[in-house]
Amino acid sequence: MHLRGPISTKPFVIHIEAASPVKPPAGAACNGCGVCCAVEPCPLGIVLFRQRRGPCPGLVWEPQARLYRCGVLSAPQKAAKEVLPAWFRFAEPALTRTLAWGASRWIAAGVGCDSSLEVVPSPLGAPHNLEKQP
Repeated sequence: MHLRGPISTKPFVIHIEAASPVKPPAGAACNGCGVCCAVEPCPLGIVLFRQRRGPCPGLVWEPQARLYRCGVLSAPQKAAKEVLPAWFRFAEPALTRTLAWGASRWIAAGVGCDSSLEVVPSPLGAPHNLEKQP
């Protein structure tokens, strides 16, 4: 599971597709709501994208399926190409194979929702507001 540090207890806003599934309770099966990744990257996202705060650059909206996916998991070659500097592109095939092999384990895909954030209803068309659950 992702290990996350404490998040502010103040409400904050994320931008997420209105058609995305409702966030499941912590521990329930992931449904692709995208809330956790829209708040912050997982440890794999931190390493790959060198970003600790804000939405994960690897988060991908799939409009046909109406859910979010990890772009590193669904398109490892594209992710490898995005994160490697031009002078290190020779390593792209090796990084692609490594991501394809290990990304699902590293992000704990299929383990369950690890986000303790609570989605607070907002007016239609407005972004979801989130609060930390007690």
